[in-house]
Amino acid sequence: MPGEQANHLLIFGLGYSGRAIARAAMVAGWQVSATFRGETSPEPGVALVPFTKAASSIAAATHILSTAAPDETGDPVLARYHAALRTAPAKWLGYLSTTGVYGDAGGAWVDETTKPNPGSARTKRRVAAEHGWAALGKPLAIFRLAGIYGPGRSMLDDLRTGQGRHVLKPGHLFGRIHRADIAQAVLAALSQNATGIFNLSDDEPATPSDVVCEAARLLGIAPPPAVPYEQIAKTMSPMALSFWAENRKVAAEKTKFRLGLSWRYPTYREGLAAILAEEAEH
Repeated sequence: MPGEQANHLLIFGLGYSGRAIARAAMVAGWQVSATFRGETSPEPGVALVPFTKAASSIAAATHILSTAAPDETGDPVLARYHAALRTAPAKWLGYLSTTGVYGDAGGAWVDETTKPNPGSARTKRRVAAEHGWAALGKPLAIFRLAGIYGPGRSMLDDLRTGQGRHVLKPGHLFGRIHRADIAQAVLAALSQNATGIFNLSDDEPATPSDVVCEAARLLGIAPPPAVPYEQIAKTMSPMALSFWAENRKVAAEKTKFRLGLSWRYPTYREGLAAILAEEAEH
C-alpha cells in the first residue's frame, strides 16, 4: 500500500539468539536495528545503536523485541526506556523470557496456560520483567525459552573442550531449543503480530545424560564417566544447583499450532547432527 510503513524491527541486545533473529528477519525482508553495550561485533545489514541512544530507534520501529535479561536492579530496557516504549508507535512488542518461570512441577508437564511459579531469585526477576512489559499496555508476545543451544554452543563444544560433565539423575528431564527454532518462532510471531505466551521448547524433554551420550556418539568418542548428581552437586555453582532443583516437562504444542510451524529440530538428536553437518561445510 502506498505510504505504508516498512517493517522495521528493533532488537534490544544482539547476543546469541538476537543475532539469529536479526538474520532471519533480514532474509524475510525486514529492516533491522539492534542495540549494543560495550564491545560488539558488527552484523552485516543490521544498524547498530548504542543502548544509551536508542530513543530515536524506538520511535522509528514498527516492532520491538527485547532479549535483555533482568539483573538485580530489574529489567534494563524498562528502566531506561519505559516512557519511550509506552508512547512508541510500534504495533508489536516481544520479550524473550525463560521456561524457568514455571518453577518445579515435580516432573509433570507445563504448558502456555500454566501459571508461573518461580523458585529462584533469578526467575522471580524474570516474572517481574514479564509483568513490566505487559504493563506497557502494548500488543505483547512473551517467548519462554528452554535451554538454548546451537552452533558454537552445544554439548559437542563442551565435550571437545573437556567441559562436558556426564551427570546422572534418572527421571530428571529438561527441554531444549535450537537457536534456529527460536528465530523461526519469533519471526512467525512478528509476521503475524501474534501476542500472548509462547513456549519455545523442543518435542522431547531429555536427561542431560542422554544428550552427552548422543553428542559423544556423533563425535566418535566415549562419553565422560558418569557421575551421580548427589556426588557432583557439592561442586556446583548456586545457579547450576537451582537449575537441577527443578524438574518439569515443557509442552509447546499450543505455540506451534498458533504460529503454524513445526520445529526444524524437534529433538536434541536432529539439532546436534545439524550442528555437526554445518561445521563440516565450513
